[in-house]
Amino acid sequence: MIFVVKLNISAWIWPGCFGVLLRYGIFCCMISITDELSIPEDELRFTASRSSGPGGQHLNKTSTRVTLRFDLINSPSLSPEQKQLLLERLPTRISKQGVLRVVSQKTRSQAANREVALERFVQLLQQALEPRTHRRPTKLPAAAKEKRIADKKHRGHLKRERSWGISRED
Repeated sequence: MIFVVKLNISAWIWPGCFGVLLRYGIFCCMISITDELSIPEDELRFTASRSSGPGGQHLNKTSTRVTLRFDLINSPSLSPEQKQLLLERLPTRISKQGVLRVVSQKTRSQAANREVALERFVQLLQQALEPRTHRRPTKLPAAAKEKRIADKKHRGHLKRERSWGISRED
């Protein structure tokens, strides 16, 4: 038996996250990507490291940069079609081992950087999984073709007029 619980109570829970209470009392936070796709938080790996840039003494002592890693290839939450789509559309962000990596070091707070990385992760997956609309080729109108050819003939006539000593009549 699975119960779905919407969470809005804690500061470390982000918008779009809902929890699933499993039969044995195990609580798992789910990250909602689309209406059909949700990824459990335990499939994500967060690591913290020292951030670069200005920040003074605070920067030298704390690990505020957050790296989110998601094993795309071994994820049971994604269908094979979704995995293939993500591999095609996010090739620069996915390693050879099939791990998607998102880094955030915008703020001086590890918790805020974790939220930013998670929001960026959700945004990347939403954009990559969004169905692309194919362009319907349109036919060039006959009037536009005629105008283009008339303009070309006019331009050619002007160039012929500029030449020295050669006169042709059309």
